Amino acid sequence: MGCSWFLSWVLLLLGLLLLGTCWSVDGLGVNWGTMAVKKLPPKIVVQMLKDNGITKVKLFDAADDTMVALAGSDIEVMVAIPNDQLAVMGDYDRAKDWVKRNVTRYNFNGGVKIKYVAVGNEPFLETYNGTFVNITFPALQNIQNALNDAGVGDSIKATVPLNADVYNSPNDQPYPSAGRFRSDINSLMTQMVDFMSKNNAPFTVNIYPFLSLYGNDNFPLNYAFFDGAPQPVVDGGTGIQYTNVFDANFDTLVSALKAVGHGDMPIIVGEVGWPTDGDKNAKIDYAYRFYNGLLPRLASNRGTPLRPGYIEIYLFGLIDEDAKSIAPGNFERHWGLFREDGDGMRHE
Repeated sequence: MGCSWFLSWVLLLLGLLLLGTCWSVDGLGVNWGTMAVKKLPPKIVVQMLKDNGITKVKLFDAADDTMVALAGSDIEVMVAIPNDQLAVMGDYDRAKDWVKRNVTRYNFNGGVKIKYVAVGNEPFLETYNGTFVNITFPALQNIQNALNDAGVGDSIKATVPLNADVYNSPNDQPYPSAGRFRSDINSLMTQMVDFMSKNNAPFTVNIYPFLSLYGNDNFPLNYAFFDGAPQPVVDGGTGIQYTNVFDANFDTLVSALKAVGHGDMPIIVGEVGWPTDGDKNAKIDYAYRFYNGLLPRLASNRGTPLRPGYIEIYLFGLIDEDAKSIAPGNFERHWGLFREDGDGMRHE
């Protein structure tokens, strides 16, 4: 199966989903990462988004040239505060200044259509050893309060994109309905969720079925996809049969939110995708299989067993990033629908 064929198929289906040719889906966007040796000019990337009917984009910063390029595009934007800026956002004056420079400066009629501010990126990853645990919530509070004070808090919400390792199920109840927030951050997560709910902000989580499979030869391959695992996992609490890990992971979060009193909180999937190189399971055939299952599900608004209906999702990612660290694995540089130069994938 040729790379260019796969890309053409994905972009065609994206167009159908986003433009409503066959279905009506408002919840699909893409991540725009910029960790490349030679970055594409933002104006070219914005044109790529428009040419392919992509109307939502999630950023990892709020760089001036990116924001200028997005102005007037009518593309809905999630801007971001990197983890290395979280500490200074603990000062309210600094948070107000950030909002002024990166949000209200662009958020005018005909400007940038900002909808969310991502406060950090997966700051509670266990591999960070607690580096950002004590500074993320104050930053979140200050940014949302600064948005409120600037008069845009009703339309622009602060959220924290979190890795799916912030919740789990206990060993004696290893199923979605027993989902709880990780014990070491349960109190903190409860406070954050309370605050976000008070401000009508969504919970944002990154879910990667590929990573469930990566490095775990005992993980059932078919369970990472959407075309039916031969042996569904039965939830011992509800009797629900789960045929894929995405649904099970998402519903574990739904249960964790319910456990702290917010079972109906809106959830955004901030990142989901499948790499095309860099590992035995990171290949075009599997990426095709994954998207072939995911995208029609989004189009049908099927949702998950515990949260049927609409799910807002951002695919990861738009462009391969050849400057990303490969410490997690060589696949880290190969998540894109486009190559680093903006060209479609093809065999060398």
